[in-house]
Amino acid sequence: MRILHTADWHLGRSLEGRSRLEEQAQFLDELVKIVEEERIDVVLMAGDAFDTVNPPAAAESLFYESIARLSNGGKRPVSIIAGNHDNPDRLSAASPLAQRHGIQLLGLPTMDVQTIYVPTTNETLKLAALPYPSESRLAEVLSDSYEELMLRDKYDQRIQGIFEEMSKAFSPETINIAMSHIYVTGGSSTDSERPIEVGGAYTVAATSLPEAAQYVALGHLHRPQMVSRAKTQARYSGSPLAYSFSEAGYAKSVTILNAKPNQPIEMSEVFLSSGKPLVRWKAKEGLAQVYTWLDEGKDANAWIDLEIHVTNALSIEEIHRLRKHHSGFIHIRPVFEELEKEKAERTVNSNTPIDELFVRFYEKQTGGAKPEAELTKLFLELITDEADEDGDEA
Repeated sequence: MRILHTADWHLGRSLEGRSRLEEQAQFLDELVKIVEEERIDVVLMAGDAFDTVNPPAAAESLFYESIARLSNGGKRPVSIIAGNHDNPDRLSAASPLAQRHGIQLLGLPTMDVQTIYVPTTNETLKLAALPYPSESRLAEVLSDSYEELMLRDKYDQRIQGIFEEMSKAFSPETINIAMSHIYVTGGSSTDSERPIEVGGAYTVAATSLPEAAQYVALGHLHRPQMVSRAKTQARYSGSPLAYSFSEAGYAKSVTILNAKPNQPIEMSEVFLSSGKPLVRWKAKEGLAQVYTWLDEGKDANAWIDLEIHVTNALSIEEIHRLRKHHSGFIHIRPVFEELEKEKAERTVNSNTPIDELFVRFYEKQTGGAKPEAELTKLFLELITDEADEDGDEA
């Protein structure tokens, strides 16, 4: 049996106000093509189909049209669980209709193990599918204590217990897979994943994943990665698109499993080509270097985070001109070398506001001219954006 594992589509997500829906449609076209070319028998989607609990209608239309294509008229089983971004009730509302097409939409956590007959191989898949299991979605209070370590231990014990109970349905004659949308301790995260844990409470130890499963298909982390220290093969398939600049340069993929009853899983990756890459430009030689790159057509089909070293402030007109040359600029952050030196020279106890430092720098560069209020405001906004991004990536 050939199984495809994917997750974290985040349909409807934008990038600083820029729609990614066209790129998401390209990915889903590519996914359908992969499923057909790789002769996939079952598709598993491990949560966060949508980016919000109330997705735009266009995103929902894309979702339902695409999973219908993936199911091939009910000939190919498709199983989808809710992630922390999904509204579980809304996701599962279409289940009566979806099931006629061999599609399972699982919203709230349950200990019911799915028994999926796969007609193309005449085999049975036992799927221990656990949608995002927060306390509220489990409808349980796991601990009376608000102490983080106690909450984490109780949560981990509960998830481990659920998987142990579900594993009782596994059989040597079936293919046995677990799937969930959780954060496993030690996974490598990016700033495009909004946390599913409060502090560190909603985390699960790798050793708590079900050893009886031949493979654990995970969703939430956007970088494709194996889970170390798990007692069985466990993997995050990652998101199909880069959703923040902390993912710049990541290779995106889906995971394919060759599975036989009572045998180790053979695993491979198929890398994705759809969607615009997210890239970072650092123009240390100033504005001329940026225009050279633009003339060369560098990263013509990319979203760009631009850091540009300048001695004088960029005018609003210059920023508009750059955006006119390339519609993919998301951030344009000037770096004032003299100002950076002044910032470095500030003592720990200095209370000089950053806007006053900018005024001093501007006066120094212009022979005494005062910056316009709009320019100072723009500078402060850029500095704030940069500080926020650095904080997210930490």
